[in-house]
Amino acid sequence: MIVGIILAAGASARMARPKALLPIGHDTFVTRLVRTLGSAGLDDLVIVAGDDTDAVRSAVTAAGFRARVVENTRRAEGQLSSLLTGLALADRPGVEAALVHLVDIPLVRPATVTAVLEAFRASNAPVVRPAVGNRHGHPVLFARRVFDDLRRADPSAGARSVIRALAGQVLDVAVDDEGACRDFDTPEDYADLPPDASDGGASPPG
Repeated sequence: MIVGIILAAGASARMARPKALLPIGHDTFVTRLVRTLGSAGLDDLVIVAGDDTDAVRSAVTAAGFRARVVENTRRAEGQLSSLLTGLALADRPGVEAALVHLVDIPLVRPATVTAVLEAFRASNAPVVRPAVGNRHGHPVLFARRVFDDLRRADPSAGARSVIRALAGQVLDVAVDDEGACRDFDTPEDYADLPPDASDGGASPPG
């Protein structure tokens, strides 16, 4: 079993409004990603939210999705604290890996998520991530045997330190998907959202 974890607890300071709740077509960023990960076959999803936890939970429920939404009460400690908050809820016997995605990268395609999942199942690599040319994107999959490394990681360095330590074993999956690398951090980024962005999502829940 692979659990999906969406990190949505950031302060959204540069955006000046919660990124998770930004509209994108008929979705919000967070429901778009729940749709995408679900379409790729992940039926156990954890969303780590911050100040807007109740609003995120309401948006997910209103969209007809089933996902566990948890508040990261230690979000001031950085992004790793959100990952570990999600991992604490996701980890249980039978879980093989956690697929981690950032809420401000909403345009990733379901096919990219599927490619990462399939590459892990074929290789059992400790870390699997999509690559667009020489750029590394999201989501990033961490095998169960890496979970304790994440828990021991320096909060100031975050998950990147774990990835660097495993550099020779990290599997990069080549994809043709700019959405795997494109994040939206500012109002200008959001204003530049492609007109057809709402057309690239996954099928509705069913």
